[in-house]
Order: sequence, then structure tokens, then C-alpha cells
Amino acid sequence: MSAVAQTPDLRPDAPTPDTASFADVVRAYVALTKPRIIELLLLTTVPVMFLAARAVPDAWLVVATIVGGTLSAGSANALNCVVDADIDTKMRRTSRRPLVRHQVSTRGALWFGLALGVISTVWLWVLVNPLSSMLSLAANVFYVVVYTMLLKRRTTQNIVWGGAAGCFPAMIGWTAVTNELAWAPVVLFLVVFFWTPPHFWSLAMRYREDYAAADVPMLPSVATSDEVSRQIVGYSWVMVATSLVLWPVASTGWFYPAAAITLGIVFLVEAYDLRSRARDTEELSVIKPMRLFHLSNAYLALLFVAAAADPFVEPFLR
Repeated sequence: MSAVAQTPDLRPDAPTPDTASFADVVRAYVALTKPRIIELLLLTTVPVMFLAARAVPDAWLVVATIVGGTLSAGSANALNCVVDADIDTKMRRTSRRPLVRHQVSTRGALWFGLALGVISTVWLWVLVNPLSSMLSLAANVFYVVVYTMLLKRRTTQNIVWGGAAGCFPAMIGWTAVTNELAWAPVVLFLVVFFWTPPHFWSLAMRYREDYAAADVPMLPSVATSDEVSRQIVGYSWVMVATSLVLWPVASTGWFYPAAAITLGIVFLVEAYDLRSRARDTEELSVIKPMRLFHLSNAYLALLFVAAAADPFVEPFLR
């Protein structure tokens, strides 16, 4: 196994605080929000709005929810970068983040994250509804305080419980439309909750040396691949079973359960393949954990799209 880089992987032409242009600074602040993570969170927000409305929701409401959700997630991610700046310098996967490369000051990143949090809370309160605003704020606080500050460096169950922060968008999408909670968004919350360990642990298997170097007890960095893959299979089964609970709870038609079963089978097949490959070796080139990671992204997106599409497809299946 290759050694983990202990210092930031700076390109020779990387902008420094003295040479950075305004565009460089803007890009650095945008990078603090982790846009790719935000994209996935929005994929669990917007489809639920369609499911809640059982029609095309009001376009302005969708836009307002997306903007508010983006600002809130950006706030949490920026504050995460501030808290984790010390360990980000020790991990290859995070060594190019703006704080590590000194493109943004710690003070600037902190105020940026806090400002986004305040703006998103007010935005959602005024333009969506107070319930969605409070759920968004709770997700932000949970991610920064509970996961990043309390759990991440202390327990191998960090991503299991801390990952709950990423489940809130499903409930926010529902409450944005209905202004109340129901069992359907709770089920979708749980789907994301049980999806998170297989999703993140497969990524963490790929970067287990990074977490070991940073002294972060992510499960793949302290347990054998055999044990990690066993837990991945277990969580995968619970995730698939939970996804089917939405069928009776939300009174969907046949399209959603058919899609959920199909997607679940594909996910389980890959989880068991990972388990088979991980039983007898620790060699990542054999285990290929990123296959499950990439599949997990597609699984979640397609499952939520299926939930959103069900009210539109069902009339044609009768």
C-alpha cells in the first residue's frame, strides 16, 4: 500500500493569497460548500416534493426550497471544513480543500459558514415555511456539532449516527409542500439513514489509509474488510426492506415498489459481490469498493425519482 501524503498536494500554479484573483477567491469559497455533496442532497429533496404534491409542485416553491437547502448544506459543509482543517491536511482525499491550501482564512471560512446558516434559516422561514426552516437548521447543527465535533473522531459508529444529518432533506422536501410531517418522509429519512453506511464505508475502504493517518476511527480503517463488508450487507438488506415500506405508507401505485425491488436487487448483488471479494484479502485492487460507492449514488437518485414519478406513471398502469 502506498504511503499517505502528509502535506497538501499543491500544484505549482496553485493560486496563493497574494496572487489569487477575485475569481480564484470565489471558487475557493464555493469549494468550501462541497457542491457535489449538495447535489446529492437536492436529489433527495426535490423528488419528495413531487411525491408530497402528487403533482408538479409550484415552481417558485421548488426554487425557494432548492436555494434554501443549498445555502444550508453549504453552511454545514463550510463549517465542517473549519473544524476538520487539521485532519484534512493528512488525507489525500481532502488535501486540496481551500483551507488546507490557504486559499481562504480560517476566520473567513467560519464567518462564511455562519452567514450561510443564518441566511438559509431566514430564507426558508420567510419563503417556504417555519417547519422546513427549523428542520434545515437542525440538520446543519447535527452535522457540525454531533457528527463533526462529537462523533467523527471518537467512534467507529460516527457515520452511522452522524449520517442522520444527510437524511433531513427528505423531510424538508415534504414539509415544504405540506407544512407538516407524515410517515412517508420518515420512511424516506430511514432509507437514507440505512443507505449511508454502505455508501460511505465503501468510499472509506478506498481511503482507509487516509483515515488511519488522520487518526479518525472510520470503520474501514480499524476493522478488517471482511467485517466491514459484512456490516455493509446487513445495512443494505435493512435499507432495501425499508424502501418497500413506502409503498403502503404513501399509498403508491405499482411503479414505485417495482422500481424499489429492482434497484434493491441490483444493490444487494453488488453488496454481496463486495463481501465475496473482501473475505480473503485486504487488497483494494481486488475488493474494488468504489464499484459499490458509485452504484449507491445511482441507487438513491433512481429510487427517489421513482417515488416522484409514481403518481404520474400509475394512471398508465391501470
